[in-house]
Amino acid sequence: MSEELKRVLIEGYDESKLQQSSYDEGWAQIYSAKQNNLILQAELIGMEVKLDKLCGIVQVGDVRGLIPQDYSGSDVHAFRRMLGEPVAFKIVSYDREGETFVASRAAAIEHMESSTWKWLELNAVITAVVRTVYTKYMMVDIGGIEVELPVKEFAYGWTEDLRDLVDIGDHFKVKVTALDKELKQVTISKKALDTSPWPACSKRYNVRGEYIGRVSGIAEYGVFVNLERGVDALVRHMPFDRVKVGDKVPVRIINIDLKKMQIFAQITRKR
Repeated sequence: MSEELKRVLIEGYDESKLQQSSYDEGWAQIYSAKQNNLILQAELIGMEVKLDKLCGIVQVGDVRGLIPQDYSGSDVHAFRRMLGEPVAFKIVSYDREGETFVASRAAAIEHMESSTWKWLELNAVITAVVRTVYTKYMMVDIGGIEVELPVKEFAYGWTEDLRDLVDIGDHFKVKVTALDKELKQVTISKKALDTSPWPACSKRYNVRGEYIGRVSGIAEYGVFVNLERGVDALVRHMPFDRVKVGDKVPVRIINIDLKKMQIFAQITRKR
């Protein structure tokens, strides 16, 4: 399209009035965060070695920033595991001509942790973000405070391996069940926010009754058989046959302990 035609199609066109905007949203966020001591958050998109230091790479708008390892607030292995995950940080310094900035995740975590301890109360409900997951426990972040959540406080019933149910970065609500601000100790539970299947489930099972269940876990001291959501019967090991997780088996109830919220049974035969 000719310049002449452009003038015809755009009423009021005046080439002399064309100006390139000097406003850069990314830099505006960076300046504001530095001036007002704010926390920013962005995905950790890469790792590079700069001046003999491992640095995480983040981006605000079109501006790339560096989080040096000693500003990460974690060891090198944990820092690498954050790759691809959103991280919080505070601006330490910036270089407008060099089109880059240096940031500190450690400073952001310290800021969030301090704020969380101020308002945290017993029985408070707070969002937890999963940081690492192991077989029988996970580490979660609750506002800058890293807390261990054991498998027994994750859900009712038997959980064989938390790694089958939870991924790094997952979000869920937890309840503060114990708190000591002076010692900076906090205990949390996800299970405390779930509806307990007890004692209602005990009305659906009778001693010497036989029911179908599915093997949900195997431990040294016995086999767990899931009868319904959140309810698993503990069964002694079979003398001859072996079962595996996922097997569908009939069990006979031996005892129901309402106080301990436990059901004991035996496998009558393997299917």
